[in-house]
This record gives sequence, structure tokens and C-alpha cells, in this order.
Amino acid sequence: MALIPVVLASILLAVLLLVFFILPRYFYRIVVARRPPSDREPNWLSTQTLEDLWIQGPDGLRLHAYYLAAEPGGDFSATAVLAHGYNGDGRQLDVFARLFHRLGLNVLLLEARGYGLSEGRYTGFGWHERLDMLGWMALLKERGEKRIVLYGISMGASTVLMTAGEDVPPELKLIIADCGYTSALDELNWQLKRGYHISFPPLIRALSRLTEKRAGYRLEEASALEQVKKSRTPVLFIHGEADTFVPFEMCSRLYAACVSEKELYTVPGAEHGLAYDTDKEEYGRRIALFMKKYLRGTETKTEIQTETEAKTEAKTETKTKTEAETKTAKQPDFPEIPLPKRAE
Repeated sequence: MALIPVVLASILLAVLLLVFFILPRYFYRIVVARRPPSDREPNWLSTQTLEDLWIQGPDGLRLHAYYLAAEPGGDFSATAVLAHGYNGDGRQLDVFARLFHRLGLNVLLLEARGYGLSEGRYTGFGWHERLDMLGWMALLKERGEKRIVLYGISMGASTVLMTAGEDVPPELKLIIADCGYTSALDELNWQLKRGYHISFPPLIRALSRLTEKRAGYRLEEASALEQVKKSRTPVLFIHGEADTFVPFEMCSRLYAACVSEKELYTVPGAEHGLAYDTDKEEYGRRIALFMKKYLRGTETKTEIQTETEAKTEAKTETKTKTEAETKTAKQPDFPEIPLPKRAE
């Protein structure tokens, strides 16, 4: 009988070690820590001329992206910044780069911290990456870009939504988010239930504390749901109705919480990240129409100043001529958007 307390104490100690030490470190290693890059098969991007761009993140990390220039004479003077999903890289975004390139945009393919050629030892689940995104937009502004579109898929979608809550530059005109999660905490809770049949808040709290110690953020901080409540940028939400990896209800919550102008495009039968594959033509059409709606009228207007207009005592004939010319000068018509053709 005297051994019973010892046995119970040993069991309790083992459980505590498992919950607060062993399991948090196990899940940190497989979820948050950097993984070796996966091989990518040659794709359309492999045939394009890509420029390597670099910035320094707020914490000093060197971050990488591929830049693909638009074809001369394209319909847009804008750049689409593409954010990849979990365990991806810039080249993973091949089909989406091709979509935006066909629509006449420059394309910047980001590689998040801890992925591709970028430095970093962990995944930020969009939280640290939102500040990196501000750095990329600042670089584009320095390069003379006047109009920026953010596009993200999965973790990348949550990244661009988290960016929406920051003090974004006026050059950012719209955001497109495909199958983003509400928060890192919600998504990890869901994955533990879905994949491990675990629902144990103390374990999640322990993992969040470990993530804060090693990666500098708490899982509950990385919340797209809270960030869209501060958004001033138009957002197109896209989600597959058959998504079980990031549940469809997360999209519904994000859309309801977003306070900026917004649209919702859902794809019946589409699983996680496969909305485009399920209906390529409609996917491209919705994106093209959204861009046409929110890029219309944002072209840089040419300011025409003449000596005649500057003089307050101009001759009547010259003044009349100037006023007539001003009345006939119009903003260039917004170009028609070529919709992407259905893949053969």
C-alpha cells in the first residue's frame, strides 16, 4: 500500500513531462521549426527570366523573392505580390504567377522566412511575415511601383490578411486571400483534433509559450481575424467549400469580421488550395473583375502645367485655349482585361 502514492506521483510526473515538455517540443519541431526544402519539378516559371530580389527583415534576416516583369504593353501598370503556403516556396506559386502574368502584371514571388532561399529557422504563420510584407512593398515603392496587389494562398492568405491590419502604403490597392485560416492558434487546434484526436488546451498553451521563447511570437497573436477588423484595403476572399484542412467556417468568420470593402467567392467541391484547379476559368474571371473594380481610376494622372496657366495676367485668347484643352483632357480609359484561357 505504501507504494501506491509513489506510483501515482510517478505517473503524474510522467504526464506532466509529456504534456509540458516532450509534446510541445515534438510539435514545435514538426510544425514551427524550419524543414529541409522539398524538390520542385520544372514548371512554367523555370522557363521565365526571374530576377532575384532581397530585403532585410525587421529582425535582420535576409529574405528572398523572385521578380518576373510583365510583358511590354501589358494592360496593367501594377505588381502582384504572391505569398506561398505552409512548407512551400516561391516556385510553388507557378500557376498563380502565370495567371497574374497573363493579366499583364509584374509578379513578385515571396519566399517567407524559413523557406526557400530566405534565412530563418522557424515559421511565423503570417505574424512576422506581415511585417516582412511591409518591407517588400517599400522596396517596390522605391522601384517606382504605384499599384500593388497582394495575393496569398493558405498560410500566405493569412499573411496578406494580417498585413491588412497594419499601416499599409497607399500603393496597396487590393488583397486576394485564398483559403486562409483565422489564426495560427485556431488552425493548430484544428489540426491536433483532425490528425491526432487531441483537444487539450494546456498542451496548446505550452506549445505557444515555447514558440514565444524560440520564435518570438505567441500562437494567439498570429490572428488574421483580429487584423481584418482594422483593414482599409478591399479584400477578395476565396475558399473551397469542401476544404477540411482549413475549415470553410474560418472563411465565413474572416469575411464577417472584415470591415473594409470585400467580396466572397466560394468554390463548390474544392478542397484545400484547389479552388483554382477546380474551376480555372471562373477563378481567373473573378480575380480579373475584382482587380478591374478596384484598380479602375488609380492610374497616375499626368499633371499638365503651362506658362499660360501659371500666369494670372494671361491674355484672354491664351487663357481660353488653355481652358478648352483642359476640358478635353481625360483620364485614359481603363484597359479591357484579358481573361485567362482554360488550361489545355
